[in-house]
Amino acid sequence: MIIKYQKLDFVIRALEPIRLPPYKGSAFRGGFGNAFKRVVCVFRNKDCRNCPIVQECAYAYIFETPAPENSAVFNMDKYETIPHPFIIEPPEEKRQNYEAASEISFAVVLIGKAVDYLPYFVMAFEYLGELGIGRGRGKYELAGITVDGGQIYEGKNRVLKPDHYRYLEVPEQIAEAEEPADDYEREVVLDLITPVRIKYQREFVSRLEFHILVTNLLRRLALLNYFHGEKRKAEWDHKRIIEKAMNVRLEKNEATWVDWERYSNRQKVRMKLGGLTGRIIYKGRVSEFMPLLRAGEVFRVGKGTSFGLGKYRIIKE
Repeated sequence: MIIKYQKLDFVIRALEPIRLPPYKGSAFRGGFGNAFKRVVCVFRNKDCRNCPIVQECAYAYIFETPAPENSAVFNMDKYETIPHPFIIEPPEEKRQNYEAASEISFAVVLIGKAVDYLPYFVMAFEYLGELGIGRGRGKYELAGITVDGGQIYEGKNRVLKPDHYRYLEVPEQIAEAEEPADDYEREVVLDLITPVRIKYQREFVSRLEFHILVTNLLRRLALLNYFHGEKRKAEWDHKRIIEKAMNVRLEKNEATWVDWERYSNRQKVRMKLGGLTGRIIYKGRVSEFMPLLRAGEVFRVGKGTSFGLGKYRIIKE
């Protein structure tokens, strides 16, 4: 499995005071969705499902993509939408008040086909600056965008330079062979940076066992690849992979549940989006699972990834 992606580092400059919540993903994601629709939507008040150009619309693809009938993976016909092909990584700093001329940095990861829609993302974040963000709708200007330290967009001249994207390869022969004799038990330490919201047997988990994490990584990567990437079913032996994952122990659990709320303008309701944050240590034969864990560092895991949730970092392997 090979998934195309591009990570973009944005810098915005406040034109007036900006007040953001402690967790800034809700402000960036909510405002961005509204701005994106205003930039590209021809029929702003029309339901995407009834739109005559839904198949060609950038907004519909990015935000409202319906699962095609007879989807071949994970019973997607039971779900209304497929995973969003982007991730917003808000600033991790706790600072909430930004005065005029202050700069704020955040990242956006585009996945698969979404890479081709980069100009729309640039226009949407520029327009969001005109609308304003956070409490009081503080306005900003888009100062620049870089990829791996190289500038691809400079706000003053508004020229977007084409840039190469990356490919992440995830092997599909995980856990097929017997463990080699020299594959000894070892520890892998994960730091859950933003709330990780994972359901197991229809309940959110407060103890993230290794097989639950692996199950969710398999599902997310398979769906992203099927709907936004190679458009084929992953050739994983899910049963065998999960059976092996069950032999990896949760050696130390320092992750705790953290609740936070956001208000959805689209649904007109206040939503709770809590999840696990903190350090977890797994121990066992983890070598075969490392490609999955590294892919999760890039593409995240669990629910709410477009808000920046599900971010973790491997700090020891």
